[in-house]
Amino acid sequence: METILDNFRLEGNVTDVLPLGNGLINDTYRVLTDEGPNYVLQRINHAIFKDVELLQNNIEAVTSHIRAKLEAAGEADVRRKVLKFIPLKEDSKTYWFDGTSYWRVSELIEDSMTIETVNPEYSYYAGRAFGNFQSMLADIPVQLGETIPDFHNMELRARQLKEAMDADAAGRASMEEVHDIYAQMQEYMEQMCQAEQMHRDGILPKRVCHCDTKVSNMLFDKSGEVLCVIDLDTVMPSFIFSDYGDFLRTAANKVAEDCPEIDKVEFDVEIFKAFTKGYLESASSFLTPVEKENLPYAVALFPFMQAVRFFTDYINGDTYYKIAYPEHNLVRTRNQMALFRSVMSHEAEMEAFIATL
Repeated sequence: METILDNFRLEGNVTDVLPLGNGLINDTYRVLTDEGPNYVLQRINHAIFKDVELLQNNIEAVTSHIRAKLEAAGEADVRRKVLKFIPLKEDSKTYWFDGTSYWRVSELIEDSMTIETVNPEYSYYAGRAFGNFQSMLADIPVQLGETIPDFHNMELRARQLKEAMDADAAGRASMEEVHDIYAQMQEYMEQMCQAEQMHRDGILPKRVCHCDTKVSNMLFDKSGEVLCVIDLDTVMPSFIFSDYGDFLRTAANKVAEDCPEIDKVEFDVEIFKAFTKGYLESASSFLTPVEKENLPYAVALFPFMQAVRFFTDYINGDTYYKIAYPEHNLVRTRNQMALFRSVMSHEAEMEAFIATL
């Protein structure tokens, strides 16, 4: 590890390198030094993020812009409020290729923690933090690239589903349940693809979004205050629906996404209200009326999109998502469609609540 670290402009001398996190996959390490700050060394997942230069350029543009905003606002502790990636000794790049893997180093934010708990209190904090993240980046002067092209493109997912049904690679397309689920999805497909159409019509902008919004992607200090948003690999241009809807897809489902007990799947309205309140407190300053009035659509879109993705994989013979048993993707599909239906049943309630904020 020290040979990798030698390539970065670190302060002080490295005294120890320890696994950070659960230690099951040692891709992230805590780097201790004798006199400078401590650091985090991380292997970049090159299998998912093919263009590492684009990835790191996005992250550098975002963190630099946020840092400038914090400094202009007189923030006393900027180093704890935004991630800082360390350049190489030989140039300004913030990653190193050792011939096999790509590595990056950031300053460790001391006395910080992540939280896995999803309850109304932390959902409110998450909404406020991710709304603030988008707000600070609403005027970023550079055009970011897509680290995962078409990541949340519903029209693409619809095409992939049709192609899977036509190809019938695993011989599952003729199953009665598959036929029924496909028919149910087609009823809503045009409605769920409206974001792309609104974008083409020029009424829905793309903005810089985090695209992986969850409670565990925020750092808290020991008193429980949010320090900053982390895990910036998926930061890219998207509709604000990505950050808003994707958080609620997981946080506001009362059971796990692969729970086979479909009757227990239910949309948690209290989580929705808490997250939405926090989000609109920090994001209202830049949201357009079209974006705000379509937030209930975003809540429905993400379980629907995920159901389509699980279902497509099931029809293809389970080639993308890891499965624990043969019907795993079909169970996930049923679960997410049940969540979608539960969300749709609360549409009027969501609209009424958003109108009060």
